[in-house]
Amino acid sequence: AYQAIKATQAKQALLNKRKHQKGKQIQFKRLEAFVRDSWRKQRDDIRLRRMEQRPGQTAVPQEHKLAFVVRIVDIKGVSRRVKRVIELLRLRKNFTGTFVKLTPLSLKMLRIVEPYVAWGHPNLKSVRELILKRGQAKIKKKRVPLTDNMLIEEHLGVYGIICLEDLIHEIYSAGKYFKKVTNFLWPFHLSVARHASRNKVGFLKEMGKPGCRGEAINQLIRQLN
Repeated sequence: AYQAIKATQAKQALLNKRKHQKGKQIQFKRLEAFVRDSWRKQRDDIRLRRMEQRPGQTAVPQEHKLAFVVRIVDIKGVSRRVKRVIELLRLRKNFTGTFVKLTPLSLKMLRIVEPYVAWGHPNLKSVRELILKRGQAKIKKKRVPLTDNMLIEEHLGVYGIICLEDLIHEIYSAGKYFKKVTNFLWPFHLSVARHASRNKVGFLKEMGKPGCRGEAINQLIRQLN
């Protein structure tokens, strides 16, 4: 009986020790995450302060009126200002993308979130393929595939947009009703999971660095679409 009691006590002591070690490990991870988030916020604050002191180029290039923006970096721990711009761009999740009409204001917004997004100038083929494959209308907060021109005419006909080709043209040309059309669409959910499961490390290398990619954004769109 004495040996049985001792064995039970030893087992309980071992369980308590493991529980204590597990708790320590969790605490270490939380502290590490806190330090990382604090460092990221501090880095954002310094970068944005420098940006205000030395404003960069905000003139819209004549040859490009449209950008496609993809969030490729997690934003946990970023500054409030960065988070706000991410929300305005509707990039609430990693590997979501939106079309943006280039103006001095939108260029400034892209500079604010530059360490967390890849963006550039999509060609007509990329715009068409994104909309045909991943375009979804926002109808009463629900996702509705763009399979019926009647749906487009019902919601955008008042602006002279009555079919899918009209919608594609309005976005690519960054036309008068660009905002109406983009608000009609949900942000694009891109297929990172399929690529990442095949070769996570290689895929992340292929993603490249955040920032402006110019016309090379078309390669990223093909990769994720």
